[in-house]
Formats: sequence, structure tokens, C-alpha cells
Amino acid sequence: MSLFNLNPLTVKKINRFKSIRRGYYSFIIFMTLVLLSCFAEVLVNSRALMVSYEGNLYFPTYGAVIPGKILGLDYEYETNYRDLQKVLKKEGTGFVILPPIPFNPYENDLRDTEFPPFPPSLKDSHYLGTDTIGRDVASRLVYGFRTAIFFSLILLIVSYLIGVSIGAAMGYFGGLFDLLFQRIIEIWSNIPFLYVIMIISSIMIPNFYTLIAIVLLFGWIQMTWYMRTVTYKEKAREYVMAAKALGASNSRVIFNHILPNTVSIIITFIPFSVASGIIALTSLDYLGFGLPAPTPSWGELLSQGSNNLESLWIVSSVIVAMTVILVMVTFIGEAIREAFDPKKHTTYE
Repeated sequence: MSLFNLNPLTVKKINRFKSIRRGYYSFIIFMTLVLLSCFAEVLVNSRALMVSYEGNLYFPTYGAVIPGKILGLDYEYETNYRDLQKVLKKEGTGFVILPPIPFNPYENDLRDTEFPPFPPSLKDSHYLGTDTIGRDVASRLVYGFRTAIFFSLILLIVSYLIGVSIGAAMGYFGGLFDLLFQRIIEIWSNIPFLYVIMIISSIMIPNFYTLIAIVLLFGWIQMTWYMRTVTYKEKAREYVMAAKALGASNSRVIFNHILPNTVSIIITFIPFSVASGIIALTSLDYLGFGLPAPTPSWGELLSQGSNNLESLWIVSSVIVAMTVILVMVTFIGEAIREAFDPKKHTTYE
């Protein structure tokens, strides 16, 4: 007996999704990237994964700051593990295992005879070069992706909770309630979003959650309209009338009967909402109304790149990363829409 007893219709939709190869493989790659971004410190960090010194093992990545004095260096501040690796290799008293990209996104690589930005270099481990103040582009891309994806996912969850709830209530109850919220949404949707951001940013510096709240003020409207239309149609179907005739409460009809039958519509919009969240944050950061410096951000990198076109590696890295991610999300969205198309799957097949 399987752990999940899925409806045969649901199994058919999942199999249909798997059969659309570009969407299915894009989903696997995208989820792998999201999972890896959760543990970005293991892959991209100036702290070592493991240090062996005089028979002792240290794991600095997720631990406390280890002063250089403890590892045989002549200073009390945090150890520079790239320098320590060279010292221990020369002395033969231990070893250092560094992440694949041994730089954190806030670290400046400053040199005596050269000025940033520095071009891509395997020798210096700057695989995508540095930005205009010497920070590693690859590390800022990775951490910027994590910021963007969690921003879009949190925005997605909260905006869908609001939009689905209000939209379902509008479609189900109708009447004065529906009319009132229609007028509110029409007025609210005519407020210029960018001007609101500019006004708020001039008063205060928005942080991650403040920015989510600002974007959320306008992000719930689209799903509300979709849910209102779908609920309005579902309300007139026989199964809803039967549930009411059996004495089911309004909340039971909405949550137990109508919403499960609208899941396919909600799911098909999720990938495109994720993409729009990433684009929204990138656009705001590019315009200077997003997350404050020095937060790793694709928009901030894009702004640097557009202002320093002679350092082509900065802008090209961001454009390639954004294109790949957004194309994958589009493929996923198309595959989900195709797989959950009600015209292709009916209970009579």
C-alpha cells in the first residue's frame, strides 16, 4: 500500500507532467538549485569547510569565529582561510578544505597595484570576475539567487492566501460583498505601484520583509480576480447544490468542495508568479528602490554592469543567470498548464 493514496485523475496529471520532458527536467534542475541555495555557505564562502591543525579538526563554516592566533597566525581577528591554506601547505602542519568558490558575497578583494573590477580568473578563483568594488561576482550571483527565490516564494504564499481567500468569498457570496471588493480592487489597482515604492523608500530604507509587504500590497489582486471567476462558476455546479441541500455550512462548501476543484487553476499560475516575483525584486534593486546595500542582489549587479559595459563579465553573468532561471520557470509553467488542462483529463477517460 502506497504512502499517498492519490486520485487516479491526479496520477494521470502527474504522469502527463513527467511526459513533458523539458518542463519535468526544468523542474528537477530548478528545485535542485533552490535546495543548493539553502546551503550556499557550503559551496560559496570565505570560511573553510574543514581545517586540520596540529591534530585538531575545526569546522568554521557554520561555527563561531576562529581567530587566527588559534591556528598559528599572528592576529586576533577572524582567520583568512585562503592564506592559512598556503601557510599550512608550506609548513606541512595541517590542511584546509575550502568551498568551490572561496569568497563570501561581502568580501572585497583589494590589491596594491590593481583596481577592481577584475576579470574572470581561475588562478584567483574569481571564476566570473569581480564587481566594481572587488566583490566576487559568482558569490553574489549565488546569494542573490537565494534572496530572489525566497522573496518570490514568500510573496507567492502570502499573496495567494489573501487572493484565494478574498476571491473565493467574492465569487461565493456575491451581492454587496462582491460589489464592495470589486470597487476596492479597481481603485487599488489604479494606484501607481512604482510611485508608492519611491515615496516609501525616500522615508525609510526597506529591508527584506518591508519590501515583501510593499509588493504584497498590490500582488494579491490578480489571483483574486481569477478565484472570483472560478468560484462563481463552481458555485452553480450540482455538487455544490447537493452539499448545501445536505446542510453543509458555507465554510465547508468553500474549503471542502470548491477549493479542491480549483487547485489545478491555482497550480498553473504558481511558476509564473515565482518568475514575476524574481523580476519584481530585480527591477526594484536595479532602480535603487529595493534591498539596501550591501545585500547580494541580481538587480544591483545588473546596475553595476550597465554602468560599466567595458567590464562585460558583470552584466553578462547576470543576464545569463536570469535568462536560464526564467526560461526554466517558463518551461515548468507550460508543462503544468498542459498537464492540468481539464480538457485533456476527465473522469470519463
